[in-house]
Amino acid sequence: MHHITAVELKNWLDDTTLEAPKLLDVRESWELALCQIAGSEHIPMGNIPGDLARLDPDATYVVICHHGVRSYQVAGFLERQGFEKMINLDGGIAAWAEQVDPAMARY
Repeated sequence: MHHITAVELKNWLDDTTLEAPKLLDVRESWELALCQIAGSEHIPMGNIPGDLARLDPDATYVVICHHGVRSYQVAGFLERQGFEKMINLDGGIAAWAEQVDPAMARY
């Protein structure tokens, strides 16, 4: 599994010469209602095993949660299911709010 910082992810998303990763937000619905990175697909952590068919095993995913712990667990689980291009957002949405989007709601 690879890791990426919030600033690195922002730069990647802004670089139109690169294929953008899919953003997989594994937080709960109430957390997503507070703040999110635009374009993220939402599948709560507990729903991941039952929703594998929704995911593309050939895609590159950056997995997002609040602080990076749940996303790390989900990325590891997906790797064990055969997904080869998993990236954990270090520090999660909290790091994104702090380093990239200071106007984003925090919790």
